[in-house]
Amino acid sequence: MVYRLKLGAVLLGILLLSQFLAGCRAPARKPAPAVQEPTISLYVNQTGEVKRMKIEDYLPGVVAAEMEPSWPRNALAAQAILVRTFTMKKIAEGGVKAHGTDASTSVEEFQAYDPTRINDNVRRAVEMTRGEVVKYQGDYINAWFYASGGPRTAASAVEGLNFRREPAPYIQSVPDPGMAITTAENKGWTATFTKAELAAAVRKVTGQDPGPITAVKVAAKGPSGRATQLQVSRLTVDAPALRLALGNDRLRSTLITGITTTGNRVTFKGEGYGHGVGMSQWGAKALAQQGKSPQDIIKYFFKGVELVKAW
Repeated sequence: MVYRLKLGAVLLGILLLSQFLAGCRAPARKPAPAVQEPTISLYVNQTGEVKRMKIEDYLPGVVAAEMEPSWPRNALAAQAILVRTFTMKKIAEGGVKAHGTDASTSVEEFQAYDPTRINDNVRRAVEMTRGEVVKYQGDYINAWFYASGGPRTAASAVEGLNFRREPAPYIQSVPDPGMAITTAENKGWTATFTKAELAAAVRKVTGQDPGPITAVKVAAKGPSGRATQLQVSRLTVDAPALRLALGNDRLRSTLITGITTTGNRVTFKGEGYGHGVGMSQWGAKALAQQGKSPQDIIKYFFKGVELVKAW
């Protein structure tokens, strides 16, 4: 009987001690509040008005403008992740200073935007990736994309764009699976310019006159085979810059396979369409057709990146 009383007293003491210690514990931490979806200011170049809208309401107009709205949803979703990342990085860098807004509808100032092309496929692609962005070591990446990379994508931002403002170690050269399904003109194109057009473009890029154009050749190539420098008579010209000066819809890429000079004309032959840095849109379509997820598509083209929910 005495033993039972002692045991009961011990158990009661343990119970009271546990209750006391529980009362001394710090209160459980509340989960961190979710980041709010940003509201952005958009300058409409066509009308001059400024609209304010949630970023997820803005993105469908960009995705629809940048990629064919009827394409596989996972390709559109990969595009949505990249344009969301592009938008957030540009806003963090100060937005469109010319208008004092976060974004604009001009492809030269910001990125393409065409809400008239939005369909349910585009809306679903944006919704399924809501808040998802791409980062490298905690920072937004430069979310580059283009139409077609030819046989391979560019090995670096320097090779494809002569981009040197900041390192971009997440860019890599990989086979472009879109080469098998892209249009014929992306598989092989020809662009002819008069010597006067070429001379004007060289002056625009270098500030120097090349003089009589007697020869044009590739002076240097990058690891993926893209021209990084062109020799125009006596001048060496940055190839990505010259492409822009000539018109990037005419000189479709710097993946140049041949140059001929005949009479008053210079003819370039090449492959692909765009600068080749980052995600190939035709490649994204091909991977989506193979059943790859939007995240798989992005990680195919960008190395060492992480996809995170920003809101």
